[in-house]
Amino acid sequence: MGWLTRDIEHAPCTVEVSHRFESLHAHVRFDNGAVVYPGDAVRVKGPEIMAPFGHVVRESREATIVRASRLERLWTRLTGDIEVMELCEFSFSEEAKL
Repeated sequence: MGWLTRDIEHAPCTVEVSHRFESLHAHVRFDNGAVVYPGDAVRVKGPEIMAPFGHVVRESREATIVRASRLERLWTRLTGDIEVMELCEFSFSEEAKL
């Protein structure tokens, strides 16, 4: 992998979508053990998965993983902490402030 080039991988995966009171989530597990690193992008092929309320839906799909270049990975690591801190710049309180 070069400083500016991206690699593309295809991986079989299992998508789990839960729409239950106890858990509302969507997870992707790569069946071949692939790992996603900072800066990588993942796109799961196929139509949108909709789980009716109270159910969990699991489907086998194929995912395309676009690996970040070395430069993108370095940039993501350097700026990731700043972006997380931006998320922390809010607070919860009982009073509404106008």
